[in-house]
Amino acid sequence: MRTLYVVTHPEATHHVEGVVGGWHDSHLTPAGVRAAASIAEALRAQIPDGIEVELFSSDLQRTRQTAEAVAARFDVKPVLDRRLREKSYGEAGGRPQEWLDRRFVPPPAVGERMDHDEGVEGAETKAQWVQRIYASMDDILRRSCEHQIIVTHGGSLTFVLASWIKMPIESAGYVSFRAPSGSITTLREDDFFHNRQVVSLGDTRHLDLPPE
Repeated sequence: MRTLYVVTHPEATHHVEGVVGGWHDSHLTPAGVRAAASIAEALRAQIPDGIEVELFSSDLQRTRQTAEAVAARFDVKPVLDRRLREKSYGEAGGRPQEWLDRRFVPPPAVGERMDHDEGVEGAETKAQWVQRIYASMDDILRRSCEHQIIVTHGGSLTFVLASWIKMPIESAGYVSFRAPSGSITTLREDDFFHNRQVVSLGDTRHLDLPPE
């Protein structure tokens, strides 16, 4: 039985500064660092000792810091994968959120949504974003390890889950799974039917507990 634990990084500086995240390389706040320790403890409590664990992470600083806290509890080295990054907002990255809000062109309710131009120079389309997340997931799931941890971003979580349930890329233009910062989503595939479950989405109960 394969189990994936998908972590969304906790509070980072772009959250409290009110600037656009994306590929802007913000880092965890002191509260985020404490939350990362709680995430690591929660995962350690769920995965039995002596079990092989693989850890994959976006290479941005805020996810890397989160993955390093987890890695220390499992004595593993994170595999950094830029394909697990958040969507790139191009020239908006690191600018005030209101700067992006004034320029943002939302996708149409019907019609072409995957290649839609959101009005921001250098930003990724949703198609580009989805394709790289799916490619990363394909590589992760080719591996035989039964316990895998993925550290990513709140937006990218949607497409990790869409890939997990084998949603065709061309159908991903409307999908959205919402999970808070610092959450753990648990996915499981059984060995008999090979059905893929979403066991829990965006669990944050561990954030109410102090790290050991």
